[in-house]
Amino acid sequence: MERGESIAFELEGALLASGSLFPYFMLVCLEAGAGGPLRAVVLLLAAPLLRLLELAGLEAAAVSAMIFLSTAGLRVDDLKAVAKATLPKFFMEDLQRGALREFLAEGCSGGGAAALRYVATALPRAMAEPFLREYLDADGVLGTELRTCMGFYTGLTSAAGVMDGERRLEALRVATAGTSVITVGARRKHPHQSSLSFYAKQPWTPPEDPKQPRPRSEYPRPLIFHDGRLVQRPTPLDFLTVLVWLPFGIFLAVLRVLIGLLAPRTLTIMGLAATGMRIEIQGHQAHLDANSTMVKGSGSHTLFVCNHRTLLDPVLVSIVLQRKLTALTYSLSRLSEVISPIPTVRLARDRLQDGVKMRSLVEQGDVIVCPEGTTCREPYLLRFSPLFAKIVSDVVPVAVTNGGSMFYGTTVRGHKCFDCFFFLMNPRPFYGLKFLEKVVQPHGRQRSEYDVANEVQRSIGQSIGFECTNLTRKDKYRILAGNDGLDPRM
Repeated sequence: MERGESIAFELEGALLASGSLFPYFMLVCLEAGAGGPLRAVVLLLAAPLLRLLELAGLEAAAVSAMIFLSTAGLRVDDLKAVAKATLPKFFMEDLQRGALREFLAEGCSGGGAAALRYVATALPRAMAEPFLREYLDADGVLGTELRTCMGFYTGLTSAAGVMDGERRLEALRVATAGTSVITVGARRKHPHQSSLSFYAKQPWTPPEDPKQPRPRSEYPRPLIFHDGRLVQRPTPLDFLTVLVWLPFGIFLAVLRVLIGLLAPRTLTIMGLAATGMRIEIQGHQAHLDANSTMVKGSGSHTLFVCNHRTLLDPVLVSIVLQRKLTALTYSLSRLSEVISPIPTVRLARDRLQDGVKMRSLVEQGDVIVCPEGTTCREPYLLRFSPLFAKIVSDVVPVAVTNGGSMFYGTTVRGHKCFDCFFFLMNPRPFYGLKFLEKVVQPHGRQRSEYDVANEVQRSIGQSIGFECTNLTRKDKYRILAGNDGLDPRM
């Protein structure tokens, strides 16, 4: 490709493996603003009609209907938040290997000079642009423009209408100022379902990719933080499955909470397993013995340090060890404190005050802390606060993994008081606990608390294949919510 040339890709016609935009509008319904569940049900009921419109070649009409149902009355800031925090994860998983490789190479053939890269989509530009610019480094996004009124979307498109067919070509001509353009898209089955490749003088259609999850190693940029409750892309069938499962999931979640609260410790694991929950335990058997010297710290009690996946981390460790642990937390909803089967103590994010409190608790009994200060869904470890390393010289690291097929048990913009319920609503939630050799302060050589914290982080990461980072709780909330996360909704 020579200088002065540009390349334009269709998002749903080339870059994405799935051609349907329905899941992305469904995610907006569910995650943006109040009334989301009602919007989502209405959109699901409209799915058969939307599909008929698409089969009849009226794709623009179908997109206009989805735009209205998902954005009418929605705050502009709420859509921006979903586009930045929730949609990138699902876009990333849906990318086609071949098309993405060509897009990142800035050309369709050969190794010429860098070209400007544009992406055209029928999606509202406000939904697609944050992902395309931040993760794919697109130079321009040609998407549908929405009308707003006093900070709210009206549900209507601008006068230009949905960015489809000839409108894409005209917008591309204006954006590239007449320079030579190579377009990448898929030809439609019907002549009136026009795409960029239908009009292009130099079209190129990427080969079909197997529709399977993209390996994380092939992501163009690491995806560490994301928000939203759903694990899978909400296609009409998938979302209908979630709705049908919801009453059973609520019953299971309540039952699992009651088992944790009321069942004897020796029977709790069996009770949870009977409801479909899977718990895998690895590590030396000595860690399960409350009297073993292998788990003792420098004082008379043990300090367990684990990475943070959900609010259930300390609870599951306590259940597995069949020992009463006190969990140190940074922010916990009142409901979570009430239903917790183990004692919880809030930290104030003041190093001096928290240090005194932690030292006192370790002297009184066994304690567990998650020094990341917040949860991380992906296989990454955030920077460990070194506070625990100042309190005791020997700690027991616990590597935690978890998984669920329907719901995430964490949130940034949602109501945190329901976090554990959402995780327990999964049909077969999974938790893995791996107890590691304790990290000991060598005799005669004092290491700084930062060195100890880094060693604990490194040992946990290596044991479960997680990547260590220097990102913090503040970084997470600034990326996903635009604040420091000091007053999250409970």
